[in-house]
Amino acid sequence: MVKIRLKRLGYKKNPSYRIVAIDSRSKREGAPIEELGYYNPKSKEMKLNVQRAKERIAQGAQASKTVMYLISNSNEDGTLNYKKSETKKLSKKAQAKLEQEKEAAKAENADAQEAGETAEAEA
Repeated sequence: MVKIRLKRLGYKKNPSYRIVAIDSRSKREGAPIEELGYYNPKSKEMKLNVQRAKERIAQGAQASKTVMYLISNSNEDGTLNYKKSETKKLSKKAQAKLEQEKEAAKAENADAQEAGETAEAEA
């Protein structure tokens, strides 16, 4: 049975992978039938022949969960459709300061509304 899975490369604590079609009985780093692309999880860099991978799956190859995720989240040109989160992680002090600023702004708005209501009532 042919599987599409990751073949680990790189040195200790710095993995990079090749996406390969390989016999399911062979070792993780064994000789592949076909190399379909590569994936670097640290830099989120990927290049994959999506069309060829889908052809292999149509022929009966089983893709691993990770490879299925990469195929489904890849662009047409084979790059990873990865979006970094736009929210910044703040330290506890910065979060507390931001909360105080929000509360101060709410208090100012409430005071302004009360002043406006009292001015209307007097008129």
